[in-house]
Amino acid sequence: MTVKNKVVVITGASSGIGEASAKLLAANGAKVVLGARREARLQEIVQAIEAAGGQAAYRVTDVTKPAEVQALVDLAKTQFGGIDVIFNNAGIMPTSPVSALHTEEWNDMVDINLKGVLNGVAAVMPDFTKQKHGQIITTSSVAGIKSFTGAGVYGATKFAVRNLMEVIRMESAQEGTNIRTVSLYLAAINTELLHTITDEDAKAGMEQFYAQVGITPDAVARVVNFAIDQPEDVNVNEFTIYPTKQA
Repeated sequence: MTVKNKVVVITGASSGIGEASAKLLAANGAKVVLGARREARLQEIVQAIEAAGGQAAYRVTDVTKPAEVQALVDLAKTQFGGIDVIFNNAGIMPTSPVSALHTEEWNDMVDINLKGVLNGVAAVMPDFTKQKHGQIITTSSVAGIKSFTGAGVYGATKFAVRNLMEVIRMESAQEGTNIRTVSLYLAAINTELLHTITDEDAKAGMEQFYAQVGITPDAVARVVNFAIDQPEDVNVNEFTIYPTKQA
C-alpha cells in the first residue's frame, strides 16, 4: 500500500470523518497527526490508535488561526520527519434561510470552511512545492456542486473550496510540482455537523432526513484511504458520496 508510512495531517479530527479516517489510515500503516479544538477527544483517539499498534500525534488546533495550523504541520515534520498529505476536514454547517440573517454564522462558515482550508494549504504548500509531491484532501459537500435552499452561505463556502482544489491541481500540473488534490462532495453522513445548526426549523428537518438516510463516517474514511493509496502519478480528484437511500 502507498498509504503505509505516509505522514497525514488531519483537521477536524476529534470526531466523525476525521476520527474514522485517522483510525483507518493508521491501521493501514500511515502516521497520522490530528488537529482539533477538543484536547480530551484527541488524546483518546491517539491512545486508541497507539493501543492498536499505530502511530499518531496530536495538537490542539483552531483552523481559523494560521499559526496554529502551521504548528500542526510543523509537529508532523518534527515527529515523523515530513508531511505527505493534509486532510482539510474541519467544518461547520449552521444552515438557515438567507432571510433569517444569521450573519455571525455566515462569518463563522467563511472563517472555518473556507479560510480554514486556505490556512491548511498555506501551511503545506512550501514543503509540497520543494519536495515536488504532496496531496491536499478537502471536505466539500454536495452543496458545493448543486444549490440547496437553506444552505446559501454554507454552499457558497463549499463551491469556493471546489474551485480552489481544482485550480491547485491545474497550477501544480503547470508548475511540475506533482501536488494531488481531492475534493469530497458529501451527502448525508452522520456526524456532529448537525449539532452546529441553530435555526430550529432547519435543524428539525435535517435531523429527520439524516435519521432516515444517513450513513456512518467510515464510508468517507474508506474513500480517503483509497485516494491516498493511489500511485503518485494518479490524481483521483473528485468523489461524490451519497447514501444509497438518498434520492
